[in-house]
Amino acid sequence: MTATTHTVTNQAPPLVGHDVFDSDRVLAEAVERHLAPELLDEARGDLGVLGKAAGSGQMAKWGERANANPPRLLTHDRYGHRIDEVEFDPAWHRLLGKSVGAGLTDAWGRPGGHVRRAAGFMVVSQVEAGHGCPLSMTHAAVPALRTEPEVAEVWEPAATSHVYEWGLRPVAEKAGALLGMGMTEKQGGSDVRTNTTEARPLAADGEYVLTGHKWFCSAPMSDAFLVLAQAPAGLTCFLVPRVLPDGSRNAFALQRLKDKLGNRSNASAEVEFDGTTWARRVGEEGRGLRSIMGMVAATRLDCVLGSAALMRQAVAQAVHHCAYRSAFGGLLIDKPLMRNVLADLALESEAATTLGLRLAAAYDADAPEERSLLRIAVPAAKYWVTKRCTPMVAEALECLGGNGYVEESGMPRLLRESPLNSVWEGSGNVQALDVVRVLRTEPAALDAFLREVGEARGADHRLDRAIRGVLVELADMDGIEARARRLTERLALVLQGSLLVRWAPPEVADAFCAARLGGDGGAAFGTLPHTLDLRTVVERARVEV
Repeated sequence: MTATTHTVTNQAPPLVGHDVFDSDRVLAEAVERHLAPELLDEARGDLGVLGKAAGSGQMAKWGERANANPPRLLTHDRYGHRIDEVEFDPAWHRLLGKSVGAGLTDAWGRPGGHVRRAAGFMVVSQVEAGHGCPLSMTHAAVPALRTEPEVAEVWEPAATSHVYEWGLRPVAEKAGALLGMGMTEKQGGSDVRTNTTEARPLAADGEYVLTGHKWFCSAPMSDAFLVLAQAPAGLTCFLVPRVLPDGSRNAFALQRLKDKLGNRSNASAEVEFDGTTWARRVGEEGRGLRSIMGMVAATRLDCVLGSAALMRQAVAQAVHHCAYRSAFGGLLIDKPLMRNVLADLALESEAATTLGLRLAAAYDADAPEERSLLRIAVPAAKYWVTKRCTPMVAEALECLGGNGYVEESGMPRLLRESPLNSVWEGSGNVQALDVVRVLRTEPAALDAFLREVGEARGADHRLDRAIRGVLVELADMDGIEARARRLTERLALVLQGSLLVRWAPPEVADAFCAARLGGDGGAAFGTLPHTLDLRTVVERARVEV
């Protein structure tokens, strides 16, 4: 007798076998918009290769395995010798090999490097977000390294290499290296000026030994770390290698690995420096924050890109599911209320991607006005995009119903990952207060912002009204700290609106301005005005398999 109870119908097929880059119209258009024409063919080719790999079943399995088998701390070997190593699943190394090989730690020295890298980072982050941490920190370390030319001469070529070489050895013996960062201490958190790690100078110029404890040190198997410590002249930046030039291990004791909500594939550790930990000064003594802030700004942009990637994957999965799933007499994607939800999610995703790639292009431009724009736009974008990520991913999960709540769908992993970028590199209050600080001390930054949003002035009356509202808020600085979040949110929304009005299809820009700037949308997703062309917005976000 043939059993018929297990016949599977009305289920969406897996979203695999596609080009993650090329199928993302918003991302592909941003790359074309921001890259010089002579760079486009090569960039499209490279990103297409990476996109096909990221959309393959093989890389999907690597991401699943890396999360199902989290890293394991090995403090000692079988004989009792201290080794302070972390063991990763082989899938972790395959992911890093693919991403480093694609140049995702190499942006600073090639034309259009930041836009190309940002697009690639968004592609691979949709497969597995945890391995983006060492990619981000290695990429972001370059400007800090350059404050000390002798250090940069040794470490920058290894950091920007397209070769991933696993294992602890002297940097001179490796074809490529990864770098991490250790700023946070348990008594201070984001208030790094309260750091208590001490740096004692040695006889050789620029060499120190460190004593202290770092509360969060991500990717502890990286080859070196930029850390902050108190030197005789004040807070100073140092490079701490895991292996010294003579091949001996530096004193770098891993106390424990953090048991985190998400980001399970990536190791985050508590680290102790025992008074013999060798370090090389990076930048001037007492100017540690100035030395490391270039790294912080670059990793903050990666928080925006990482959240945008999570949003894109979430909406792609939601639209894909609804394009195949039938209920109440038809496909979900054709139901007016579900279409409203999907369109609202697609708007959020497109706004995040468009903003992230615009900021990457500002890095490539390297002009004074672009650097000023970054100074205010990066913390504003980091605040808003990362804040929107969690509710957006949660709503996308709900589009799959009970299927979305099951681990096999991949949606729970996206949801657990979604709060991370809001916390990492300064939580929401830190970003909002940074925006206020810039407004008070760097008038060129506000000028650059107003010039940028002014590019779209006159194109949409709701955007124009929102810009005027921001100017009114800026005219009154009384109580600015208590309303810093509100102001930062408005700055980010106005900037997103300006970019979409200039570059997105009219249906997208109209819907964004109506719901996000014109007040014609609710607090939950799926509350767009029904008179908008929502079908076009949804189809733009759909992945064709």
